[in-house]
Amino acid sequence: MVKEPNVAGAFYSADPKVLSDSIDAFEAAAGNVPADRQVQIAISPHAGYPFSGPVAAYTYKALAQNHYKTIIVIGPSHFVDFQGISVWPKGGFKTPLGIVPVDEDFAKQLLKENPEFQFLPNVYEREHAVEVELPFLQKTFTDFKIVPILMGQPDPQVCQDLAMALDKLIGSRQDVLILISSDMSHYYTYDVANQMDALTLKAITEIDPKKFFEGNISRKMEMCGFVPVTTALMYARIRGINHAEVLDHANSGDTSGDKSRVVGYSSVIFYSNLLGQKANQDQGVETLSAAEKKELLKIARDSLEKYVRTGKELDMSTSDARLKEIQGAFVTLTIHGTLRGCIGNIIGQEPLIETVRDMSIAAASQDPRFTPVKPAELKDIDIEISVLSVPRRIKDASEIIMGKHGVIVSRDGHQGVFLPQVATDTGWSKEEFLSELCSQKAGLPPDAWKDPSTALYVFTADVFGEK
Repeated sequence: MVKEPNVAGAFYSADPKVLSDSIDAFEAAAGNVPADRQVQIAISPHAGYPFSGPVAAYTYKALAQNHYKTIIVIGPSHFVDFQGISVWPKGGFKTPLGIVPVDEDFAKQLLKENPEFQFLPNVYEREHAVEVELPFLQKTFTDFKIVPILMGQPDPQVCQDLAMALDKLIGSRQDVLILISSDMSHYYTYDVANQMDALTLKAITEIDPKKFFEGNISRKMEMCGFVPVTTALMYARIRGINHAEVLDHANSGDTSGDKSRVVGYSSVIFYSNLLGQKANQDQGVETLSAAEKKELLKIARDSLEKYVRTGKELDMSTSDARLKEIQGAFVTLTIHGTLRGCIGNIIGQEPLIETVRDMSIAAASQDPRFTPVKPAELKDIDIEISVLSVPRRIKDASEIIMGKHGVIVSRDGHQGVFLPQVATDTGWSKEEFLSELCSQKAGLPPDAWKDPSTALYVFTADVFGEK
């Protein structure tokens, strides 16, 4: 099951020597790149080599100091519209430089993770997004395998599901790269393209998936692979990857000279450590001050009151830099100690003040267990906020500290979460806690947490309320 090339002889030379020499020339012409980054995610363009090759060379020069056994190449589907992702499951991809084998074990495991992860052969029939990266990879590395993935419609839930699945399957491996294949803005004038691309790259380097996704939906930003990039940004937040560095940016006007209708290209790398450093995976919550907690509680209360009474969102701002940081949070509503609604965002996708506002509204109106909160109930509602750390995957339940850790359980597209205070409030044993989490929240068998194929994540929370 070898995929023949679609664009050899068009996007790049079909002659092996000419192709090899052209890549050597691109990399020789590229400027200096940092050689000490432990790169976990990278973005590289996928246009014809005469146009995007000089920019792509920066990505591969930076990657060359790393060692990878598995390279997950994620691109957009340019020709077929579909829901979910399409994973090429076995065999290999052929280029003029040879056949790149697929990591069949990884692909098989990934396909089991979610019903919307499937293999759709027709999606690959004309597609070039994965293929164009392969000759550069072949010139840069030996003894590696790929996991080819194409993504369809812009669905944030699919992006988060894929990010979570990749985090689960990659685990503690240090020899896996996520390579995003994407060009930038298409067919604007040279100056407009540069302005738009600068805005896009700012959201990427801020590792802000919500801002980036919404910017592309509204067309203020533009990348043909914005769905794969959104996935990468979500993955970076899950893993605590906190550095994104633009190595190069240009457009076809820089290479062809025609600046009337250009396509943008970028080279970006993501890392949290330098080569040889051990990754720090246990990141706790930075405690909020009393004043910051008071401000968040006021935002939650004012948001709740305004939305329930008028159906409108609260306009707000803050001068506190801590509250502008992107962070996950839950908002819990109770009446006389009885739960009335609880909704949260585990993976931070927006500034904390916006997360608290949005989750306050969601807890009052979107919790499927309850009817929407009515104005008459507002005087009796108490608000509790849980500000969350970045979740980290654990090997087994022995690492869970009851009362300290919130827990996420995930398997086969099913996911459930309990906040740390659930253990304290219920008095459950660890086994009861995990069994209820699996059955009540994730729709899994009660003992699913014992299965090695079930992913367990822990996080901590800074919990505070009006009482």
